[in-house]
Amino acid sequence: MNRIQSLFKKSSEKLIPFFTAGYPQLESTVDLVLSAVDAGADMIEIGIPYSDPQADGPIIQHSSQIALDNGITIKTIFSQVEKIRKKTDIPIALMSYYNPILRWGHDKFLDECVSNGVDGLILSDLPYEEAKPFCEFSKHKGISPIMLIAPNTNNKRIKQISNLCDDLVYVVSILGITGNRLSSKDQLSSYLNRVRDHSVSKFVVGFGITSREDVKWFNKYSDGAVVGSAIIKNLAGKEDPIKTTYDFITSLKG
Repeated sequence: MNRIQSLFKKSSEKLIPFFTAGYPQLESTVDLVLSAVDAGADMIEIGIPYSDPQADGPIIQHSSQIALDNGITIKTIFSQVEKIRKKTDIPIALMSYYNPILRWGHDKFLDECVSNGVDGLILSDLPYEEAKPFCEFSKHKGISPIMLIAPNTNNKRIKQISNLCDDLVYVVSILGITGNRLSSKDQLSSYLNRVRDHSVSKFVVGFGITSREDVKWFNKYSDGAVVGSAIIKNLAGKEDPIKTTYDFITSLKG
């Protein structure tokens, strides 16, 4: 049983912070993640910056560009994950567009995930029709593939995606990009109940979650809440991003 499977066997509320690797400084990632762990995070999501981030809103796009300007590379990210893994056993998922993985090569990329302690891989833009070979290969290597489900995903496709992923899927709370406003609670609860009815795996929800109230509410209808843009926005221009992160995540945990 891997760390993601072990975590989601527990019925407790779950908070999953997102960090852009290499932001705000190239070497910030390790200390930011460890501060989140100290503040009570249940799992960590680390974004691999990409030059054409179609699903990301302006906040995460901006952080990705700064990280790229800082000189972040996939090799550096794996080194940072290795350092994190030496300090904590928390589940870690990398979030990536498919092109950087393809450029590295599936085998090499997944081997690096295994050797450096990555547990899951969130695939932002890999269509279901093309995903099966990579997802099966990923599972064979012991890395949980995590695909996205959106409000316009039909019930049959929800079941297919969750079957392919097995351990966990990432449910997008809105149509559009990260950081957008949420739909009404009635619309969201109906949508998440539909996912619950048709998913055969656990699922977490992300995009637009900003407060303790959001975290509590989404944990009622799913298996965990991902907070990304709000964390990145909260870091901007802060003299002590480590303390800022700790305090903010503590407030999200309640």
